Amino acid sequence: MEPDEGIRQQLHGLLNSQKFAVLSTHSAGQPYASLVAFACDEDLRAIYFVTARSTRKFANLESDGRVALLVSSSANREDDLHAAMAATIVGRAAESRGAEKEAALALYLRKHPWLEEFARAPTCALVKVAVRTFVLVKNFQHVMELHLEP
Repeated sequence: MEPDEGIRQQLHGLLNSQKFAVLSTHSAGQPYASLVAFACDEDLRAIYFVTARSTRKFANLESDGRVALLVSSSANREDDLHAAMAATIVGRAAESRGAEKEAALALYLRKHPWLEEFARAPTCALVKVAVRTFVLVKNFQHVMELHLEP
């Protein structure tokens, strides 16, 4: 098994088991965090979420696409210290369009079918985060990184 294969398997398990992530954007030096429903493509190179174009998060990522997402398996229990894992995902976000958007939207709606009306609304955007780095933390202290080539 290649060194990155183990972390890839763990990331797939975490990302497929969780429905929500915390998205971090910023504007004028001020950080901003938002909860988003997300989906990840099979090769881990893209994370997708839907948001209304009128939101602060969308305005922030349009002015600067650098974002981070946090996905965690924590259940807010004491045993999370040993059982939970969290991934910080760093990348660049932009609205998906055209054929890429349709394929990504199908992926997103397989995970979140109850969001179809929202996701297809003309006032909403499907956003793609092109992933650059994953930082996976287990047992609150074991840290592994996966860097993807652009």
